[in-house]
Amino acid sequence: QVQLVESGGGLVQPGGSLRLSCAASGSIFGVNAGCWYRQAPGKQRELVAAIISGGTTNYADSVKGRFTISRDNAKNTVYLQMNSLKPEDTAVYYCKLTIWSMGALSDSWGQGIQVTVSS
Repeated sequence: QVQLVESGGGLVQPGGSLRLSCAASGSIFGVNAGCWYRQAPGKQRELVAAIISGGTTNYADSVKGRFTISRDNAKNTVYLQMNSLKPEDTAVYYCKLTIWSMGALSDSWGQGIQVTVSS
């Protein structure tokens, strides 16, 4: 059984910063890869950032240079550092981790966390 817990969201003014965390717990051997998605009201869920097992990262064009995805393998945690936040970054953010568990790889999703950028 794998559980993901997201934290770090909230309300921030434009230009501010937040750091989201996605921590995995349970019967885990390790985290192979991690992604952050977001979904704004009335819009489709979109991929924001991804990090794979070798450490390679990818970002949506809209967040390049402002967001950084990272991981702490010892803590089975993936982070999303968000700087220079804009109102259009307002959304529910979801993490998805690809996890080694019980001898197999599988995807698990976080519960979602609200990020609101507003003055």
